[in-house]
Amino acid sequence: MFGSFYKSRKWALWAYGGGALLIAITWIQVQFTVLFNEWYGRFYDLLQRSDQYGDNPEKGLTEFYDQIFSPSFLTDGFEGAPSFLLLAMPSIVLGMFMRWFTKIYVLRWREAMTFSYIPRWRAVKEEIEGASQRIQEDCFRFARIVEDLSLQVVEAFLTLIAFIPILWALSEQVDLPILKDYEGSLVWVALIVSIGGLAISWVVGAKLPGLEYNNQKVEAAFRKDLVLGEDNKEKYAQPNRLWELFLGIRFNYHRLYLHYSYFNLWWLSYRQVMIILPLFIMGPGLFSGVVSLGVVMRVNQAFGEVHGAFSVFMNNWIYITELRSIRKRLKEFENNLTRYSNSNTDLGYQPAD
Repeated sequence: MFGSFYKSRKWALWAYGGGALLIAITWIQVQFTVLFNEWYGRFYDLLQRSDQYGDNPEKGLTEFYDQIFSPSFLTDGFEGAPSFLLLAMPSIVLGMFMRWFTKIYVLRWREAMTFSYIPRWRAVKEEIEGASQRIQEDCFRFARIVEDLSLQVVEAFLTLIAFIPILWALSEQVDLPILKDYEGSLVWVALIVSIGGLAISWVVGAKLPGLEYNNQKVEAAFRKDLVLGEDNKEKYAQPNRLWELFLGIRFNYHRLYLHYSYFNLWWLSYRQVMIILPLFIMGPGLFSGVVSLGVVMRVNQAFGEVHGAFSVFMNNWIYITELRSIRKRLKEFENNLTRYSNSNTDLGYQPAD
């Protein structure tokens, strides 16, 4: 799964050069997020001061539009603060390139995996359950999910490096009892709720990987009978047989959907709490005049970034569940290839070149 791409000289440039490029782009995107956090503070502080422009609304509107569209950061030799437009445009272009290059990277990984399996599969006589699906579908899905999750983990790590100091400093302006007495309280809250959420997700979603694995087996059997029926409808793809196979699919999906409903109930409840939590913590300070609206919005965004980084595995729990089932199938496929290859060697069978 990994060795065919990351231990191959043929793919070394793509595996490590492409990976380094993706990490570099991720770091630049994190820096843009930091700049956006600063922009939120300036913009919402301006909105809070809007009543001060009652006698001169044109001045207020000028500052308002400058915060959004002004090119002065470029024309003044990169002095001052960039507007939203100057931050958004390069961020969008970079995000577009990132998504394109990631797809190309995954395609190269899939190619390396696929053509490392094919010679080994052709060299064995025994029929291996779901071999075509493992080679054609699971290789792609494994590479895609691992790459996506890996980039998210790297992004989470870089986000923590960039935002923990920001959120730690903003914690000094917390005015909620108990929390205001602890240094870096917002960071600790983000860490605690993330660990707690991950632990609960692990318990609630414990049965999902096994159910995903079983589903792929019954889906593979149904698909195989249909494919064989394309060439021989007299022997394969009989309605009664297909109905029996589909009953297995329906039974497994009902079980899977039931367990996903428990998980989704927990996950959606958790997300709603996380939306309101930073506002709940900072709200008292806003009404007492300790903090401004800009600070509240900066905390809200920074808390979301830090909490999101701490919760990267929990936020992708469904994909992790899918990955665990795919890895189990590919590992089983590799073990069968090795076992049957050794068996054929013992019998004097020589694989074709």
